[in-house]
Amino acid sequence: MTISKKMQDAFNAQIEKELWSSNLYLEMAFWFRSNGWKGFATWMFRQSEEEREHALEMANYVLSRGGKANVTEIKAVPTDFKNPQEVFEMTYKHEQEVTNLINKLADVADEEKDRASANLLSKFIDEQVEEESSVKEILDFFVNNQGHGIGMLDHRLGKQQ
Repeated sequence: MTISKKMQDAFNAQIEKELWSSNLYLEMAFWFRSNGWKGFATWMFRQSEEEREHALEMANYVLSRGGKANVTEIKAVPTDFKNPQEVFEMTYKHEQEVTNLINKLADVADEEKDRASANLLSKFIDEQVEEESSVKEILDFFVNNQGHGIGMLDHRLGKQQ
């Protein structure tokens, strides 16, 4: 079954967002690394790669359904951050925005009665729950510990797989 134009366009818009997210997390990783936070940098490098993988998975899906995948211009990401807590606050807010975008993409799949796309998107919806929870846990550490133990958290995140 060929993907509808509306569904294809919605996926292409999301692919752009996933690539922007990848660039955002890459920039955050660079910032962490340049400021001596190797563990946080490692964690952000992994997040960046994951977002890129999402874009590729969506593009391959569109192509497998006979559609056309496009990479449009990716807008610049923020490059200046104050401190690690601010970065994770921004990350949490961004993950909430991504959740909203994925839900809207799922709405298009429902409108188009596109069960295959809905099935694919259910995986991304589940993953967003995990992503928000993971970032919230890190952010809560900053808030609840008022800056104490950040070095330990940096080390722990650098060791996670």
